[in-house]
Amino acid sequence: MPGKMNELSPNHEPMNSPAAVAMVGLGALGLPIAVNLRRAGYRLNVHTRSRLAESSAELVDDQGPTVTSSSSPKEAVHGCAVLLICVSDDAAVEAVLWGDGGAGYALTPGSLVIDCSTIAPATAAAMAKRLAEQNVHYIDAPVTGGTEGAKAGTLTVLCGGETKPLEQARPLLEVIGSSIHHFGPVGSGQQVKAVNQVLVAGSYAAVAEAITLGQHLQLPMEQVVAALIGGAAGSWALQHRSAAMLADQYPLGFKLALHHKDLKIALAAAKEQQLELPLTQLVLEQESELMQQGLGNADVSALRRCYPAHSS
Repeated sequence: MPGKMNELSPNHEPMNSPAAVAMVGLGALGLPIAVNLRRAGYRLNVHTRSRLAESSAELVDDQGPTVTSSSSPKEAVHGCAVLLICVSDDAAVEAVLWGDGGAGYALTPGSLVIDCSTIAPATAAAMAKRLAEQNVHYIDAPVTGGTEGAKAGTLTVLCGGETKPLEQARPLLEVIGSSIHHFGPVGSGQQVKAVNQVLVAGSYAAVAEAITLGQHLQLPMEQVVAALIGGAAGSWALQHRSAAMLADQYPLGFKLALHHKDLKIALAAAKEQQLELPLTQLVLEQESELMQQGLGNADVSALRRCYPAHSS
């Protein structure tokens, strides 16, 4: 049995100072998160699987502290008390921590891992248990708010973990998000994210159906959307994704394939509770069809393609 978890090492810089932070994952959400951390004064050691984003102009300009490109997660955490992970799935998180060149082998006692990836609650708990054996803290902190929220630093952060490490991490989290919530032990943040993704599924599908109906009725849909946003039908999906559906163009906000992965997590959680989620299951099947059509990398709003197109 591991002993009581140590506090963050007194030799490490507090997270509300210009500390060095290791960050692994510079995708659609990770890159703007890294940019905002740098603008807030954090020195970054970054690593991403493709290596391309490490030299992004947004990260290597002259506006802020140094960003150091690292050849592996293990190299990235050298000299850092905090590792922030923002990768695509469970396997990617495990690879970051325990794969070849994994960060878990180099994290020092008292360090903190903040995992902003969306993964299964059981995977988060397993990562926390293994890290605890070397006195490293782990917080699951999946986010919601899309690329818009990541760029603006207004993400909602859904946290699970011990209270003290979370409070020590809060100054950093407040750079990337405007709303930080603690729901309980490790894994509870991921459970809330699963609930969130069920809501996203229903709202995007509803907007897609409504737009399909309005277009086939030959209504002035831009005017219709503007009228409905402020009423009972208003939603984030209607406000931020209706334009893409109307134009039948789906630039990346959140990959459909990743949402599909998240719905599988939600449905697995429901199954454990002996629940059926028929609407979520339907959207999962719609997304499977779209992925077979090559739309896995499109935004989730591509759900509009599941309904008949409107002929002008």
